[in-house]
Amino acid sequence: MFPVSRYSIQAHRCIKALRTVQTEPAASQLYTTVNRRTCSSVSAPRITTHYTIHPRDQDSRWEGMEMERFADEADVVIVGGGPAGLSAAIRLKQLANKHGKELRVCLVEKASQIGAHTLSGACLEPSALTELFPDWKERGAPLNTPVTEDVFSILTEKHRIPVPMLPGLPMMNHGNYIVRLGNFVRWLGEQAEELGVEIYPGYAAAEVRYISFVVSVGIICIHFPFLSQDVFERGMELHAKVTLFGEGCHGHLAKQLYKCFNLRENCEPQTYAIGLKELWSIEEKKWRPGRVEHSVGWPLNRNTYGGSFLYHLNEGEPLVALGFVVGLDYNNPYLSPFREFQRWKHHPFVAPTLEGGQRIAYGARALNEGGLQSIPKLTFPGGILIGCSPGFMNVPKIKGTHTAMKSGMLAAEAIFPRVTAENSESETAGLHIPEYSDNLKKSWVWKELHSVRNIRPSFHNYFGLYGGMIYTGIFYWIFRGKEPWTLKHCGLDADQLKPAKDCTPIEYPKPDGKISFDLLSSVALSGTNHEGDQPPHLTLKDDSVPVARNLAIYDGPEQRFCPAGVYEYVPMETGDGMRLQINAQNCVHCKTCDIKDPSQNINWVVPEGGGGPAYNGM
Repeated sequence: MFPVSRYSIQAHRCIKALRTVQTEPAASQLYTTVNRRTCSSVSAPRITTHYTIHPRDQDSRWEGMEMERFADEADVVIVGGGPAGLSAAIRLKQLANKHGKELRVCLVEKASQIGAHTLSGACLEPSALTELFPDWKERGAPLNTPVTEDVFSILTEKHRIPVPMLPGLPMMNHGNYIVRLGNFVRWLGEQAEELGVEIYPGYAAAEVRYISFVVSVGIICIHFPFLSQDVFERGMELHAKVTLFGEGCHGHLAKQLYKCFNLRENCEPQTYAIGLKELWSIEEKKWRPGRVEHSVGWPLNRNTYGGSFLYHLNEGEPLVALGFVVGLDYNNPYLSPFREFQRWKHHPFVAPTLEGGQRIAYGARALNEGGLQSIPKLTFPGGILIGCSPGFMNVPKIKGTHTAMKSGMLAAEAIFPRVTAENSESETAGLHIPEYSDNLKKSWVWKELHSVRNIRPSFHNYFGLYGGMIYTGIFYWIFRGKEPWTLKHCGLDADQLKPAKDCTPIEYPKPDGKISFDLLSSVALSGTNHEGDQPPHLTLKDDSVPVARNLAIYDGPEQRFCPAGVYEYVPMETGDGMRLQINAQNCVHCKTCDIKDPSQNINWVVPEGGGGPAYNGM
């Protein structure tokens, strides 16, 4: 595991060096708050008690709390310790070392350890890695399983229709590697630390606040609130000339930035999917290291976008990573992505691989699927969006790590000359760096996303899956995405659900405990944990909406689309009606609830730092 103790020492040194700053910040400043521990919850009749819904100045729990802030300064602050954030940090320090410049780069990550919240299939295309570290093999990068075999299938309920993997199709994986992305991210963290990046795991960026600011100037500050049962200390600020936001899919801070700077004004709404994954130890005679299997079709109908993967790892023991992806633009509120995943494992083509094996890990996360049409404006005064936060995933490839890494590297290359300029008007004034967007549009990332821009929206036709596959075969495989039009998505995923009365309930088989499993035993394998004395980080804008609208019209879809059993409707203690119960301690931080809630009443905010899943190489 990643040696967190090294970063704890740095964190303590940083805290000792803090200096007190004024409680009221100066004008022209943008603030990003980072949560270590939040205020203890007290019993109340309402569901939501979080300060983002009930402001501190109107909440008696905060009376008498000392709200003084502390601060430190860095040249660049990076929020998020995933592939994009770490690649940006590494590239910045590489450039600083090359040019003999002193550059302080600080990276904060909400997981307790680097890689602990990372989950992906994952089949890695090594192009960006090779650019970042040409000698990655000599450095010991954990890419142990080159792809040796590609299998693609259309599944019916009982049979499999093989689809030939022709050269040039986006699903072709020749030259790629099957990886456990959490292990890869931990390795990136080690490389970053060796270069001098300051890494602070266990610190969750909680909010962005805006005082008055000039459009061309903004200082981004990071706060770290610490709180035990009876002690509260206002959060630390990390002042920086520029902050990179690499939070991952549907980032909590990115949502705030979109609104403040109107970053989504000229793009389509983002569309998403939920990906569920398990790691299995199987019988050695069934193990085929390097084999990659993908499928579409059953158990989903032709109008529900999704598919599966099953990857055979080569890591000294017979392991397979398998998962199921469901587009969140589905319209039947009775659909449960988790139970579709469990049902898929019983298909005659899949079950034999798992029989006699043991499931050892489980997790879930949301995926960006909007592609080129949904990329927002990427720069604003004092900040930049990188990685899966704005969404650079190549959907038909089911790959986003290489594009996320490249976006971080391009951001670093655009930032470096501006941050280190000798004639800077201010040592702390926030920088606006539009060069990043320009360079991204000239890179292979943009070219790649442009060529596949129409594949995902092409599935919105009468024939659904099959119409989309025909479109892909003609316009991508033959014409390489050079058609002179760009298709549109269908709008927000939250708007796609139909009322329950217009849909057919889905009867799912009971799990057998051998191949398929119940939800709570699955969540237990994710290592998820949150301190119980904090307000639930699954907040509701209006506590009355779940029963009055979601349950009444859509039969409570949050109890089905959540892959962790966070939401459930239970009888009122008085016996008259139902109420929504939020089991926030189960949350695996996938953000699906925030995306798919038909009322857009759920607002996912970060819990205290270090909480959430504890994935070990997922």
